[in-house]
Amino acid sequence: MNELVHTTVLLNEAVAALEIKPDGIYVDGTFGRGGHSRKILEQLGPKGRLIAFDKDPAAVAVGAQWSDVKFQMVHRGFKQLAEVLSELNVKKVDGILLDLGVSSPQLDEAARGFSFRFDAPLDMRMDVSSGVTAAQWLATVEEKLLAEVIRDYGEERFAKQIAKALVVARAIHPIETTRQLVELVSQTVRTREAGQNPATRTFQAIRIYLNQELEELARVLPECVTHLNSGGRLVVISFHSLEDRIVKHFMRDMAEGDKLPRGVPIRASEVPQGKLNLIGKAIRASEDELCANPRARSAVMRIAERSDVT
Repeated sequence: MNELVHTTVLLNEAVAALEIKPDGIYVDGTFGRGGHSRKILEQLGPKGRLIAFDKDPAAVAVGAQWSDVKFQMVHRGFKQLAEVLSELNVKKVDGILLDLGVSSPQLDEAARGFSFRFDAPLDMRMDVSSGVTAAQWLATVEEKLLAEVIRDYGEERFAKQIAKALVVARAIHPIETTRQLVELVSQTVRTREAGQNPATRTFQAIRIYLNQELEELARVLPECVTHLNSGGRLVVISFHSLEDRIVKHFMRDMAEGDKLPRGVPIRASEVPQGKLNLIGKAIRASEDELCANPRARSAVMRIAERSDVT
């Protein structure tokens, strides 16, 4: 049993944003250790229902122990939202919450290989039951692709130099541990923001790429809109600019609706309406939360509500 603690980010704000109906059906797309799910269940009545997704077996094991009849744990990533809801014969839901990124237990469990704070095998898979590890990928990836991944997913300006150094190093000895990766990157990246490990961006890039985090997010957002009831809420918490950019642009575009050519004569009532209504501005963690949980500093929460446009 994994006893590592996860402090849920924007717990009260996220669940409040869902505007829970006691008899509604809700989706927690990233169960983690159940912080948001637990609070949602507290507000559901006997006829309410919560379906939680997670691709991490350790997270699923936690949810599997819950005995609440209103709760269902699913060992799948949220990219399979439409398939799972179809299997469960659920056509529409009243709210969907996506808490993106890596959970604290994933970061704090050395064997997962997500963090450079420990010397551990380079794994980085959110679902350890499938896919290739970071070590396996680094052993064969072409230098050009490696540089592109580090540049695009890590926003790392030294991407080419890092990729070259890693390819040279692996020809001598396989890169199999987090410490090896940190040392190689640190020798290549001579300058970095104060307080940030030189390997931070490279670790982020490899993790995002291996787990297809941005692709899965872009895929699920339209499905969320399709499966929301009118008035249902979509709440997304992101932890870096790449995620937030996708969410922000998607919600904005869905709120604007179909764009007409300039100068088309049309009544205001006939202007195409969007399928989403934006709710307020982006929300960040309060100073009190940041003091209690510094990992919340990069969290950005955006909220949108499904309109009645079909």
